[in-house]
Amino acid sequence: MKKQTTTKEKYGLGLFMIEIILTLAACFVVFPMLLILINSFKSNGEILSDMLALPTGLSFGNYREAIAKMNFLLKFGNTVLVSVLSVAGIVLFASMAAYKVTRVKNRISNVIYYGILFTMAIPFQVLMVPVVIVARSLHIVNTLYGMIFMYWGFLLPMAVFLYCGFIKGVPKDLEEAAMIDGCGQFRAFFYVVFPILKPITATVAIINILGVFNDFMLPLIMINSERLKTIQLSMSVFYGTYLNRWDLIMPALVLSILPALVFFLLFQKQIIKGMADGAVKG
Repeated sequence: MKKQTTTKEKYGLGLFMIEIILTLAACFVVFPMLLILINSFKSNGEILSDMLALPTGLSFGNYREAIAKMNFLLKFGNTVLVSVLSVAGIVLFASMAAYKVTRVKNRISNVIYYGILFTMAIPFQVLMVPVVIVARSLHIVNTLYGMIFMYWGFLLPMAVFLYCGFIKGVPKDLEEAAMIDGCGQFRAFFYVVFPILKPITATVAIINILGVFNDFMLPLIMINSERLKTIQLSMSVFYGTYLNRWDLIMPALVLSILPALVFFLLFQKQIIKGMADGAVKG
């Protein structure tokens, strides 16, 4: 009886108000997605006449037409390829750079570290024109590998910063013992230190793979060829000068959201655990 009374006492007005606020916030986030899903089954006329009304019938014709006009499978493959290779490179290079910067204590490493922090403060919009100029001079415009290189450059600073905070908590004794046993520095890092970095690696990978998958600006300035476009960029085919095909834009939006949503639902435990562990260790 005492335990039940204690539990009831803890659930007070404050906790009730927090639940109400969180419920309203969840509704605020879910409502636009639900509206997009409902309108994805309507004709263009139905959407323009009443966006909040339910569809008169359940037809997947809009989805078939949107998939065909977007060339969805090709664009989805491009997006997945760019996302996976970008994140793999970010994890590899950021972890190595953070390890070296953290373990080597001198002026050069401090300059590199604070230089990395400084680049995080520069907005992407400021760098858009220089990025195009550099990409053209390197002949990597309109290529998927060029876009991957650009993602490495833009997303490495944050990843290095997160890795640095985590590596500071990893004791040096482990890698020093491995080196005494005959491991070089590279082997000591990859066989001893890198496995310990799983929580922060999960955090970095999750943040960046969702960011790259949903990105629109970099593909917009880097890709001109229809064959190389990503999912987010390919939806521009439905926007016209005089008429927007809302009956195709809505299913295209659902198709672009669906992979990230499925990814989150499948790996939600790992996502939450990775972010929580990364925050605690960092």
